[in-house]
Amino acid sequence: MKCITLSLLAASAFMVPGLAAAKDYRIDHMEPPFWWAGMQEKKVQLMVHGKQIANLEPAISYPGVRIASVTRVANKNYLFVDLVIDPATAPGKFDITFKDGADTVRYGYQLLAREKGSAARAGFNSTDAIYQIMPDRFANGDPSNDSLTPMADKLNRANGGGRHGGDLKGVLNSLDYIAGMGFTQIWPTPLVENDMPAYSYHGYAATDHYKVDARYGTNEDYRKLTQEARKKGIGMIQDVVLSHIGLGHWWMKDMPTPDWTNHGGKFVPTMHHRVAVQDPYASKEDGANFTTGWFSDGMPDMNQTNPLVANYLIQNNIWWIEYAGLSGLRIDTYGYSDSAFLTEYTRRLMAEYPQLNMVGEEWHKSPAVVSRWQKGKVNFDGYTSSLPSLMDFPMAEAMRSALASKDTGFTDVYETLSQDYLYPDAGSLVLFEGNHDISRLFSVVGEDLGLYKINLAFVMTMPRIPQFYYGSEVLMTSATGARNDASYREDFPGGWAGDKVNAFTGEGLTSPQREAQAFVKKLVNWRKSQPVIHHGKTMHFGAEHGTYVYFRYDGQKKVMVALNKGAKDAVLPTARFNEMLKGVKSGVDVITGKSYALDTALTLPAKTAVILEI
Repeated sequence: MKCITLSLLAASAFMVPGLAAAKDYRIDHMEPPFWWAGMQEKKVQLMVHGKQIANLEPAISYPGVRIASVTRVANKNYLFVDLVIDPATAPGKFDITFKDGADTVRYGYQLLAREKGSAARAGFNSTDAIYQIMPDRFANGDPSNDSLTPMADKLNRANGGGRHGGDLKGVLNSLDYIAGMGFTQIWPTPLVENDMPAYSYHGYAATDHYKVDARYGTNEDYRKLTQEARKKGIGMIQDVVLSHIGLGHWWMKDMPTPDWTNHGGKFVPTMHHRVAVQDPYASKEDGANFTTGWFSDGMPDMNQTNPLVANYLIQNNIWWIEYAGLSGLRIDTYGYSDSAFLTEYTRRLMAEYPQLNMVGEEWHKSPAVVSRWQKGKVNFDGYTSSLPSLMDFPMAEAMRSALASKDTGFTDVYETLSQDYLYPDAGSLVLFEGNHDISRLFSVVGEDLGLYKINLAFVMTMPRIPQFYYGSEVLMTSATGARNDASYREDFPGGWAGDKVNAFTGEGLTSPQREAQAFVKKLVNWRKSQPVIHHGKTMHFGAEHGTYVYFRYDGQKKVMVALNKGAKDAVLPTARFNEMLKGVKSGVDVITGKSYALDTALTLPAKTAVILEI
């Protein structure tokens, strides 16, 4: 992939020398800053922002590129210029001229050549295992960018809501560790600029859609990370936010249109009635509030019913996929966006990249709610989507709750899996043991290593795409109960100079931490080479007496997974599983190498998961 820097490609706008400059015309933003020849969609819409730029008329003279239309809005500091790029157009540089009588502004633009095979890029799938990180909390590879002028939010590691200094260089330095653990995809929380006065570290309040936050590094650092990760067999999933921005976004100082954000830029909170957009009895007001209300007074909600807003967001996501060489997107707060917009958004992106994967966050415990958004779902109201995947919150929460409870077994887990018929493609869902918004798994299970292992074994053997949260492999803990983000997002040990505990090297880890890390490494690396887990069928048996048994199988192999959350050993008569075990004498646990007799009964130790190859 060629080296591309924004400073070279987003060429500056300038007044033509020798011409009278009666007015102070200038271009402050041109977005997208460059584009590509040979895209499936032939049209690209440029947002041009600069003082009184709407007074000027744009023109282009470049073979295969023409201006199809120009849209002027109430704010004269904006022009929206639709370019049509013919399929045979050659990559190259050209000027866009903006004229008003004697006044002329020229802007250097460029069409790049696409990387070979870009349109057919493979997205993440069931063969993968995803490692989620929060870059600010993972590893600090470049202390020089920890605090930057004039960005308001400075380094403060003592503050759970402050900047801690992790960056892209830290992730780059950690690629061997991530690959060695067996993970094949990295999902960092959002990387774009969040120039907010506080809580900017999490990345979900964008202030510039086309720029990596300087405290993480540069756009080119991001490209380098994806390139180096790819060499190690690791893809990159970008976390994107469609529904809202940060109050510090440069738009908020000079809004393109009065309706660019919902409620005219004034804070109206969402009441989070998330089922209102698919409830046959819902009031229109509840549905409108859910999709137009703001998350907080610092996060303006985007008005995606405005076609200029919708197109901007779609193009921006396509730009990052192409520029950074991504293998997929994770889409934050998915259902909070306008439903019609989501249909068009997913259609456009999947038309451009038919093999790409995108996973939406719909945080609900019911498969009926989550399944609405998946491609192929036949909804009662006719709603259609092209979204391939969703986060499997129903399954994740069922398992975490089962392990945290002292009174119930795995019945809710068993019954949740039985509802896979609600999904057009349940195997494409992303199942997780934890993430940045919920309590750490080890704390949820009362710091019981056996129960912790049960959850991980479950996540890694279900017919799903597994996702793992950084630090779980070394038993990082957190608060439980009331939400406490700072405790869920503590620094990864060893990511900072001077750390006494180093998860990368093993220095200072306790014996249980070492055991957990070794368990994860063996389990994830084993899964990499198991087509029966990636694509095999599933048969499960009703959960009884704190145990749950299921099989993954295909024409070549069977894997038996048996879970016992009880405090005592369980003896399971194997005749019950005769559909899968007929004629089978024994199985070997993939983690311990121990052989288990299966001819008459399986003795399952307390608080244990066994994964038996048979």
